Amino acid sequence: MRTAPTEQPSTQRTDHAAPSGGVARTAPLAALGQVPWRDIKDSTGSAAAVPLLLTSVAWGDAETARSALDDLKKRICQYGFVVEQATAATVPFLWELAQLPRVTCRAQIIRLLRSIAGARQWESVAAVYPKLLNHPENPVVWERRARQAVRARRGALTALRAEGDAEIARATTELADALAE
Repeated sequence: MRTAPTEQPSTQRTDHAAPSGGVARTAPLAALGQVPWRDIKDSTGSAAAVPLLLTSVAWGDAETARSALDDLKKRICQYGFVVEQATAATVPFLWELAQLPRVTCRAQIIRLLRSIAGARQWESVAAVYPKLLNHPENPVVWERRARQAVRARRGALTALRAEGDAEIARATTELADALAE
């Protein structure tokens, strides 16, 4: 079977460690404007709505944040295992939100990261239908980039595990286990 390239997306660096304490020192989601959201796709078409959803997760009350995260899941990790072109660009922001104590749905964000880390739908399809690798919009590359983006920020797991919240600790352990596979 042929393999697709796995280079990092050019819109976001993911090779730096989180600052001490695990929380970004700049304003939350400050880099959202650096991603060409209108030019990349989620499951609905243009990923232009992704910044608004991430902002709603960051600043919304519990109900608003949960609703926005549910919509975001459908757009970047449909059915819990089908990633999209916009997934890799979204992952660094999910890591950022997972580390912010004021975000109300942090455990669910960590579970979404776990789903993305385990996504292999497109690779499975390509194994039986190799022509998929020649498609101009190669979803196998999207999937690999998304998994790489999750792995690139795994240094934040230690701080998340150390928190007193049992649900966050459980979700973090599940993510760590998925990354160890």
